[in-house]
Amino acid sequence: MKALKNLGLLGGNNGAAETPPEDGRVVELFRSRAELRKQHDELSGEMQRLRDRLKQQEAATGRVQEMFESLEKRLESADTGLSTLVFYHLRSLWSDGREIIGLLVQDLAAKQEERERKAWALEGNRKQFQQRQAAEQQLRQAESLMVTARQQLVAFDARLAKLDKWWHRWQRPKLLAQRPAFQTTVDAAESGLNGARERCEKIENAGAGDFPGISVEAKRAINLAAIACAEVLCLRLSRTPLMVSARTAMSKRESLEYYGDLATCVSIMSDIVKARNLLKQRGGITQEVAQRVERLRSTATYLGEFETVPIPESCGVSEGDVLAHGSQGVTAARLPNVLAEDTWDLFKVLLR
Repeated sequence: MKALKNLGLLGGNNGAAETPPEDGRVVELFRSRAELRKQHDELSGEMQRLRDRLKQQEAATGRVQEMFESLEKRLESADTGLSTLVFYHLRSLWSDGREIIGLLVQDLAAKQEERERKAWALEGNRKQFQQRQAAEQQLRQAESLMVTARQQLVAFDARLAKLDKWWHRWQRPKLLAQRPAFQTTVDAAESGLNGARERCEKIENAGAGDFPGISVEAKRAINLAAIACAEVLCLRLSRTPLMVSARTAMSKRESLEYYGDLATCVSIMSDIVKARNLLKQRGGITQEVAQRVERLRSTATYLGEFETVPIPESCGVSEGDVLAHGSQGVTAARLPNVLAEDTWDLFKVLLR
């Protein structure tokens, strides 16, 4: 019997058997095991994502390596080496044009932002000053109402305190019934005073606000200047086939074109060097861009009120639009619609 009682087979008068402490540790162990399994699953998923990214990066690295090997083979070959150099010279010509337009946009945007930011700060300070004046006037009025309400309540309490004689026992209750109205007036005045103080603090802490950025009108003007600059750069090369060749080179990732023999390639690279120097000339470009901006402003249309890039068809150039000087060659090429054809990667530099 003692053995059976020790084994818990006979409960006797002890009631329900107590839970041994080992059971609590087992429950905690299962909880820890479930948490560890959850963390293990999360780590497994993260490792799989990292493996996938590694595979993608390895594939991209492999493609780049193949491109380098192909480039090395083309450069070391006598038949394709010079054509490869011409290919990258043309890409550099295109990059020069994009850089010139990008620097123009950055410069104009920085100056315009500085002007508009100052104007925004001045206007914000003016509005804040007006709001502060109105709020301070409301605060003084609230303080005056508060003082008046408290004075009336104090005067009423003093009047009520004088009614302390036995013959005032009928008059005092009637007068006491009027006190809640005075107290309500004081509470309302105090609430109005707190509200006026909060408005003053809010206006003081608000400041002029965050600058919202350049206006839509300014962005449109800067974009028109960028389009005009792109046209001027095209005009400087309008008597050469370099624009078409550069566009073709930019449309391909690898040099697969054959540009001719040694003399032809050397001549093309010489023309490209002259063209790059011509693009970088700053003389007269401001006036040329300004003239073209006026024409674009009269023809440019937009799809919406907040659109900053004009419709490409509204920015076409007039027939026979060529420079009177400073161009290379003798045969004038057709001047493209720089926005419609995304000349010099124009859409990458325009402001949105």
